[in-house]
Parts: sequence; structure tokens; C-alpha cells
Amino acid sequence: MCRHSAAHLYHRDKFRSYYQCNSCELIFVPSEYHLTPAEEHAYYDLHENSMGDEGYRRFLSRCAEPLLKVLPPGSEGMDFGCGPAPLLASILEEHGHKVELFDRFYFPKNRFPEKNYDFIVATEVVEHLSSPGDELPKLWAQLRVGGLMALMTKLVISPERFASWHYIRDPTHISFFCAETFHWLARKLDAELKFVDIDVIFLKKSGVHSE
Repeated sequence: MCRHSAAHLYHRDKFRSYYQCNSCELIFVPSEYHLTPAEEHAYYDLHENSMGDEGYRRFLSRCAEPLLKVLPPGSEGMDFGCGPAPLLASILEEHGHKVELFDRFYFPKNRFPEKNYDFIVATEVVEHLSSPGDELPKLWAQLRVGGLMALMTKLVISPERFASWHYIRDPTHISFFCAETFHWLARKLDAELKFVDIDVIFLKKSGVHSE
């Protein structure tokens, strides 16, 4: 996350090793355990989420509902890593907001780095990023002042719970955030941080990003 040179072994199982950065406290899987893009895409194709799935809608509503409470009318945003069934974007559009889609596998041509947005959402995405310390600041740069980055990812609680955590069984999950990692990120981005739910995190761009 922070390019710090020091990390320590956090956990090892029969599938992979996991290291924790001594600075930002991100837990990450070394690159030798990463799937190839083709393998990753094939794994995502096994997911059964759909636009009409009420369970999926309830899951996403835990991010959508608090976001809708704070977005100005007619806001423009991006659903980053939306997957093949962009239901969250649809929910937000139902409430009058405009949402562009980007996904490296399903909507790869829709990334416009020069565009600015009032909000960016990324639900169950950051745990898939091999370089979140590069990607998240790039997204942050696309937010207008006053804008929100809404992230949804499960948080690391402790080494003991990590060892039996279902979240690490997904081979596409390679970056794991704890609360301290988000506090570190908020300081780096000069952002206002709010933990909206146990796995929903808002970062507000209250001023100009200080390098």
C-alpha cells in the first residue's frame, strides 16, 4: 500500500502466505500466489450475482442507503469494479444519479482518467487490487472537492480470526485492510474518514489533496 520496505509474516496456510506491512498495516499476498488475468476472469464468471437478485440488492443497500443520504441531487459518479451485473449503479440511478461503469474485465473501455466525479463507489473490489496504493490515489484524484469515495470490503480483526476467515479462501482476494490501514490512507489523501458499517467505509474529499 505504502511501498514501505519492511513487512512481516502475518499468516500462512497450505495455499498461500500473507504478509503485513509494518507501516500502513495492509495485509497482502505476494505476487507469486496471484492468479493470471485469465484465471481471475474465469473465477469471476462463476459468480451468480444478477440484476434481479434481491439478496444481492439487500447486500449492496448497506452501501447504497447511507450514500444516498449524503449525495446531492443529480450527482455524477463511477462504479469502479462493477462486475457483469452493475446493480449498485442501477440502484443509484433509480434515485436520480448518473453512474458510469468501469470493470477491467466486463466494462474495460469505460475508464476515463481525465473525468471528475462527485462520488466513486467500489464494492467488494479493493481486496482484489494488487497495487491498492497506486489505484486508490488515482481514483481519489478523479473526485471533485466535496466528493465521496465509498468502499465496501471486509476488515481484518485479528490474527486469530484471520486464520479461519472465509474471506481469505477466495484466491482472487490478495489485499486485506484493517481499520488502521484506512486511517493511514485517510492521512495520505487528506480525507475525512467514516466507518459507516462494519464493512462500509466513506472517504470524503474536503479539500485539495496534499501530495
